[in-house]
Order: sequence, then structure tokens, then C-alpha cells
Amino acid sequence: MTSTTKYLADCIFCKIIKGEIPSYKLLETAASYSFLDIGPLSKGHALIIPKYHSVKMHELPDENLTDVMVMAKKIALGQGIENYNILQNNGRIAHQEVEHVHFHVIPKPSDDQGLVLEWKTLPKNPDPTEAAKEMTEIQKKVHDFDRRAGKW
Repeated sequence: MTSTTKYLADCIFCKIIKGEIPSYKLLETAASYSFLDIGPLSKGHALIIPKYHSVKMHELPDENLTDVMVMAKKIALGQGIENYNILQNNGRIAHQEVEHVHFHVIPKPSDDQGLVLEWKTLPKNPDPTEAAKEMTEIQKKVHDFDRRAGKW
């Protein structure tokens, strides 16, 4: 097992990667596996799963994340469609159904096909002091993360 692979015995996506559950494979690398979604939102809806089992994206090694995004680009180009969504959810309330990091590449051929979003924005914050405070808090956490060599 390399640093790009880690499997969980009872994970449905790990079983697909290992060939224990059939799939319509599109692409495979040492670090990632992609296949057609069995419940597509549009024709060509694909899933990309890293071969490293983690539940959320921030737990995924950078090398796997890089590989997944390159694969997403190839699949989007292979779909031959101008409009598409790349979707990735982290946690149940963020609509993650399978507890294995995965990315959807969803063709959007028309307004009524593909992913439909309802974007619920918060009220605009007219106070620049509050926005600056939020920015500073996030920047500090990112810099602290970088200083600890990728460990939160």
C-alpha cells in the first residue's frame, strides 16, 4: 500500500475500487478511480473517488486531491459539453451520502437538466470591520495550519 491508497473494508466506494462491486469505469490512475453515477442527474454524470479512504476532503492527502482534480478536468473534456458542475460535499448536513470523499462531474446540457441549486445567501454585511475580522480569523487559521506542516 502506497501513501495514495488506503481502503476501508465495509465502504461501498472502496469495494468498487477493488472490483468487488461492478461499475462503469471511465478512468483509473494509481490514486483515483472514476465511473458513471448509477443515479445520474444528467447523461454522463460521473463520480471520481480517491483510492485513499477518507470521509472529508480536508482529510485527503494533497497528492490524491491533485490527481482527482486532473481526472475531473479530463472527464469534463471527455463529456464534450460546455457547461458542467464539479460537486463535492463534506458531512451529512452538506448532503454527503457516502462517507468516502468523492467528486461529481455533472454535465449541464440545459437549464432543466443536471444540478439545480438554490443559493441562500446571508444578508450583506455593511460593516467593513466585521468582514475584516472574519478575513483575519480565517487567514490566521490557514497560516497556523501551514506552519504545522499540514496538521490541524
